[in-house]
Amino acid sequence: MLTTSSLADVQHVVALKFKPDADPAKVKNIEQEFAALKQKIDVVQKLEWGTNVSQEGHTKGYTHCWILSFKSEADRDAYIEHPAHQDFVKLVGGVLEDAFVLDFKPQR
Repeated sequence: MLTTSSLADVQHVVALKFKPDADPAKVKNIEQEFAALKQKIDVVQKLEWGTNVSQEGHTKGYTHCWILSFKSEADRDAYIEHPAHQDFVKLVGGVLEDAFVLDFKPQR
């Protein structure tokens, strides 16, 4: 059984929309580099990601989604400022059309 203290207090959701002409090899590299942030930044408790499989047609062009879990807002802030995250942000610049980021505290 999970206790409240064992659950993440902040969920960080990132959805990416790539430019129509984005090089598939660069997109694949971005997938790998984002997933690698879990090992590079110790405040990341959990990282899950995937590509869109929705049949509803409401993706607005977003194809990739990541959900990162943190113990606190301070840990989330440390992740945002971490050099590995900043390097990742620079990496996506050339192929990214848009990003959607939402943080929330899970209701229990």
